[in-house]
Amino acid sequence: MTPLLCHDVFKRRSGTAVLDAVSLAVAPGARVALLGHNGAGKSTLIKAVLGLTGIDGGTIAVCGDAPGSGPARRAVAYLPEAVAFQGALTGREVLALFAGLAGERRADLGALLDRVGLAAAADRRIATYSKGMRQRLGLAQVLLGRPRLALLDEPTSGLDPVSRHDLYAIIDDLAAAGTAVLIASHALTELEARTDRIAILRQGRMVADDTLDALARAAGLPIVLRVRAAETGAADRIAAETGGARINGTSIEIRCAAEGKMRALHRLSGLGPAVADIDIAPPGLEDLYRHFSGGMS
Repeated sequence: MTPLLCHDVFKRRSGTAVLDAVSLAVAPGARVALLGHNGAGKSTLIKAVLGLTGIDGGTIAVCGDAPGSGPARRAVAYLPEAVAFQGALTGREVLALFAGLAGERRADLGALLDRVGLAAAADRRIATYSKGMRQRLGLAQVLLGRPRLALLDEPTSGLDPVSRHDLYAIIDDLAAAGTAVLIASHALTELEARTDRIAILRQGRMVADDTLDALARAAGLPIVLRVRAAETGAADRIAAETGGARINGTSIEIRCAAEGKMRALHRLSGLGPAVADIDIAPPGLEDLYRHFSGGMS
């Protein structure tokens, strides 16, 4: 059973389509990044999957069940961008409360708190937690009950670099255990190496949904060869003979299609000692996001 299936989902608000024929599937163990400018429809789609807002057309199935139904709620874990817990409770008490609600009264709360780096703060009141600590407690809540679908909205918000790394390690563990993971985020550099597929919303429409490599081929964006000349005088020669653009004293940039990369490299190898170094930069997620979304948010 596919944990999440959205087909031609349509949602209108104040006469405007905020979701327009959106289709998306997230298979067991898949890590899918959901990208888009503010207002593109990401949060609306997540709320619709959770059953918090209705849709005006199309279908959404969570493990085969309707969003918001009892079985769907048991299958889904959700981490919002800004988590809010009762400040007078301790981290352990909050997790115990949610474990009870999830029917996981025998859950090893200490192990969960240790897994998200909160073992030392488990018995402190939430009011003393930083934003990053509250975010990590929210992640511990997601881990309760081995969800079949995890919806993470800006999960690294407020986290330091080490905590971000730990969070993606936890996401990897969730996916390895078969949980389907949908991550809505603007942290493109992080997502590039830690997700299996990229889905991009633009003004309520799904404009891209594929692997990074497949999107790069579809976009036809150029590969950039960054060349460093052995000396200043050689830079002009390299630029002239390769059609590249001189950037500064000894640096030249050559842009070419993916299929032209080897030809460009052979041309550079013919220049011998005039070329000191070459870096190859294929289009990254930021380039693809800019291409498919029509610019950066």
